[in-house]
Amino acid sequence: MTLKQACQVRRWMQLHGGRHPVELQVWDLVLILWVLGWAGVPGLLLSDLWVALPLCLLGYLLPTAYTQMRLRLHRCGRLRCDWLTAL
Repeated sequence: MTLKQACQVRRWMQLHGGRHPVELQVWDLVLILWVLGWAGVPGLLLSDLWVALPLCLLGYLLPTAYTQMRLRLHRCGRLRCDWLTAL
């Protein structure tokens, strides 16, 4: 997922957050974990906590994995996802 796509989804969430408050909160959590994944790498490298680096990688990949999961559930008919049009 590119930064432009993440911004487009975030913009959609801001515009439609009143009708989809849970989706807005979940997307905010995904973005927070993504930023923590990026911000955690320098601290972990400086403190020699190499064991925790996979957590940073998971945080970095979380927005892509989340959107792919939502897309798959939407296509199966299990979950309606209106913000897929923002991608």
